[in-house]
Amino acid sequence: MFRRPMATSPEKKVVITPIATNRKAYFDYEVSEDIEAGIVLQGTEVKSLRTGKAALTDAWAEVVRGEVILHQLYVAEYAFGNVFNHAARRSRKLLLHREQIDRLERKTSEKGFTLIPLELYFKEGKAKVKLGVCRGKKQYDKRATVKARDVRREQERDD
Repeated sequence: MFRRPMATSPEKKVVITPIATNRKAYFDYEVSEDIEAGIVLQGTEVKSLRTGKAALTDAWAEVVRGEVILHQLYVAEYAFGNVFNHAARRSRKLLLHREQIDRLERKTSEKGFTLIPLELYFKEGKAKVKLGVCRGKKQYDKRATVKARDVRREQERDD
């Protein structure tokens, strides 16, 4: 007689809702590693993010006194926020483990490396930001990236 194996635990699907991506960062920077971090938000910021009103274009992060701070992240003011609304480009603290912060601090102390937010999304109802440890590309590196992308597109078109 055939018996179906019993499932020990039901597989939990992780729901990720994208808010914003920093497409220009992949063109301007060479991403050596990335890390997911939580972000400390005010109430009206969360409501504004749920409507998808955010931009990562000029944002950057740094380690200050053992904390990772995200600067210049644009989160539009909430339309119904009245006097409790937030500042659109305020600095926000990121939530990481101590070991992760120490590793990021060591990496960014090397010449040419910086922390750039790559994506902003909701993961299981909590706002997360994907930080990249990046090094700026030179102009000739950018041209090589464009050329490789065009060659790849041509090959896909031919297939």
